[in-house]
Amino acid sequence: MATVAFHTLGCKVNHYETEAIWQLFKNDGYERVEYETNADVYVINTCTVTNTGDKKSRQVIRRAIRKNPDAVIAVTGCYAQTSPAEIMAIPGVDIVVGTQDRTKMLGYIEQYKQERQPINGVGNIMKSRVYEELDVPAFTDRTRASLKIQEGCNNFCTFCIIPWARGLMRSRDPKEVLNQAQQLVDAGYKEIVLTGIHTGGYGEDMKDYNLARLLRDLETQIVGLKRIRISSIEASQITDEVIEVLANSEKVVRHLHIPIQSGSDTVLKRMRRKYSMAFYADRLEKLRQALPGLAVTSDVIVGFPGETEEEFMETYNFIKDHKFSELHVFPYSKRTGTPAARMTDQVDEEVKNERVHRLISLSEQLSKEYASLFEGEVLEVIPEDLYKEDPKSSLYVGYTDNYLKVVFQATEEMVGEIVKVKITKSGYPYNEGQFVTVVTDSKATAEILG
Repeated sequence: MATVAFHTLGCKVNHYETEAIWQLFKNDGYERVEYETNADVYVINTCTVTNTGDKKSRQVIRRAIRKNPDAVIAVTGCYAQTSPAEIMAIPGVDIVVGTQDRTKMLGYIEQYKQERQPINGVGNIMKSRVYEELDVPAFTDRTRASLKIQEGCNNFCTFCIIPWARGLMRSRDPKEVLNQAQQLVDAGYKEIVLTGIHTGGYGEDMKDYNLARLLRDLETQIVGLKRIRISSIEASQITDEVIEVLANSEKVVRHLHIPIQSGSDTVLKRMRRKYSMAFYADRLEKLRQALPGLAVTSDVIVGFPGETEEEFMETYNFIKDHKFSELHVFPYSKRTGTPAARMTDQVDEEVKNERVHRLISLSEQLSKEYASLFEGEVLEVIPEDLYKEDPKSSLYVGYTDNYLKVVFQATEEMVGEIVKVKITKSGYPYNEGQFVTVVTDSKATAEILG
């Protein structure tokens, strides 16, 4: 039996797509093996969001070639899409496929075996107008299922290469989304994470259908689904209709990841972001009325070209005043081929790092403050895996609906189920909890709790 090994770099979408590509191989009779072992085929799913992403991708490709020079080396993903010639130039690379036509990969492998000629299967992504269906009926990770609902982005922020790697916005057919959601729930998943390149833009390219309607349909039509999480949504996509759906929903969780990138209007203009801070603040206020206790997490780029100390402090104070619950902080790094990389007033590395540290310590402080609001409360948690810091104990780690990480005594049978846990001691990154009961249906639970 032929073997295949995968290595995924980059974001959640890439991880989702690796699982989808694995399904194609699996249906073709392949056996999946670890990347560090000897395989007949290596598939490297690359990232290009930063110049470092490119470099890491090249290192991983070379590692596979060294591991087994006779193997077929297939490279896919964002770096493959933007720079196929660079990848084809690496001796030992046999097949390059971009961020579409992944279904052709197996055919290319057969063709390569016969002709022994490298194949460049990368097309012009900017011409793609249709969402490429790639099904994932189950994941290697058995607790949270990702469901990809859209592809591409029309925003062209000045720091970002992704539209060139992923093409323009295209939404997945709602029927396919709902079918796959039901399939995932039937496979035992209680929580589904809606994901994409620009997830909140779902439906912008459709007539009479949008994200709000998709959320409603998932809620009413998917039997057995307990939690819906949106992996990321732009402030500009949080319409009043979306807020209304969230307010009435029993299943959409109290956690939204809303990338801010900067809290300064002048920096946002240079980034070509589609909102002002006044608009962002208004959305937060409306969301918090709709979802009391909401956790808001965000991405911030520090040291964007031209960022002054005043502009940085606008970001710092906005985040502090609006009590975000966690930040992903990135120092701005030049991405070749983007307008921001050509801007002249690049910020000094030392200044960038110092600002990054200030924001990270603010983030930790805010995370602790947010978690402390829930000390003593009973929350629903899905145990995911053993607590790595103390693997010999029977402590497990899981997430509450509002994205608090909780460590508590549990059993293997509880993994992937929804259980009620009392937060005994809040903290960051972990909260300590005490198992109360397994949630089956509300009547039984109520009886156990008295």
